[in-house]
Amino acid sequence: MSARGFLWYLSIGTVFGYVLTDAHVVFLSSIEQMFRFQAFHMYGVIGSAVVTGALFVAAARRFGWFPVDGADSPIHRYPAGWKKYLFGGTVFGLGWAMTGACPAPLFALVGAGYTPLLIAIAGALLGTFTYGCVRSRLPH
Repeated sequence: MSARGFLWYLSIGTVFGYVLTDAHVVFLSSIEQMFRFQAFHMYGVIGSAVVTGALFVAAARRFGWFPVDGADSPIHRYPAGWKKYLFGGTVFGLGWAMTGACPAPLFALVGAGYTPLLIAIAGALLGTFTYGCVRSRLPH
């Protein structure tokens, strides 16, 4: 990746982190209120993200959008298999519950001063590395 590309992704990530932090969707209190059904805010954010993602995927299929590097489109239908989604969702949920944060805003939270979450970032990186090592032996 070029330095220009790196700066582009860094700036987009910085803006994304700022927006998440300013919208108060990265803080444990908001997440706790969501899980206790005490506030609609997080459901609105997550719901709008799901709708936006679904519309984007539909448009990408309709117009045949492909990655810039010429690779095959990652937007295709996966064979149905509820076990892998149950397992993946459980692991994701456990990590979310243990850290009090969704993986997406971990860097934003560290930037906001929650430095103990550096441990969660290290765990996420270790988990990603482990997955990369065992990926070929997992059912996909």
